[in-house]
Amino acid sequence: MTPTLAPVLYLPHGGGPLPLLGDPNHQALTQFITGLGNKLAPPAAILVISAHWETAQPALTAADNPALLFDYSGFPAQSYQLSYPAPGAPELAAEIAEKLQQAGFSTQLNTSRGWDHGVFVPLLMLRPQADIPVLQLSLLKGLDAKTHIALGEAISFLRAQNVLIIGSGMSFHNMQAFFNTNLVSDAQLEAFNQYFIDSLQPQYSYAEQVQRLINWQQAPDARLMHPREEHLLPLHVCFGAAKGGTAHVLFNDKVLNKTVLAFGW
Repeated sequence: MTPTLAPVLYLPHGGGPLPLLGDPNHQALTQFITGLGNKLAPPAAILVISAHWETAQPALTAADNPALLFDYSGFPAQSYQLSYPAPGAPELAAEIAEKLQQAGFSTQLNTSRGWDHGVFVPLLMLRPQADIPVLQLSLLKGLDAKTHIALGEAISFLRAQNVLIIGSGMSFHNMQAFFNTNLVSDAQLEAFNQYFIDSLQPQYSYAEQVQRLINWQQAPDARLMHPREEHLLPLHVCFGAAKGGTAHVLFNDKVLNKTVLAFGW
């Protein structure tokens, strides 16, 4: 019997803690992700690849009960009093580290780092019960697209273990444009987003999909959308973890161009 595979999600985590503070621009996203959590069958564990942790080699949180890392500034006091008391998953972290080493990566188990806002903000919407073990996997310095696809392929085994893999980033991330709405047009946003939606459809073979993601800078206005690609690369990890599964657009909000993609949904 073919095992049921857990889905893979690419989620936008929004601007700092704003999705949790009733910000009007994030209201639709907050409502959607909250509703999505109600539809998901409880996984055995949740692995998050956040845009906000980069290391030279793959690193995994491996504490029993990681704290929260409030890696933002200038927000209201309640933003620094949030809690997400889910347990860690040190044994799973060790298993993943072994698989990554078999795939040619050097790995590190980090027992001191907390979960950054790319982890706890979406999880407070998706699974506010905080009752599922959670661990975080870092991005790799250098931000090489091909390497991040390979990183995803190396963790694809987790899906058969009912581990929910979440890439936490943003399909559009230009900080200047967030404060200057004239910098990027809706048409430009849509064209860039469509490049990735099209790239992940069955009209392309897996090898062609890989090349389109590796060559993501060929997408319309790519560097305008991502002056630095750390918020895009969690998608590449998700793609590799899904190993060619068709991507479904679950949510697309033109406010800040927040898109939710799912594989195996």
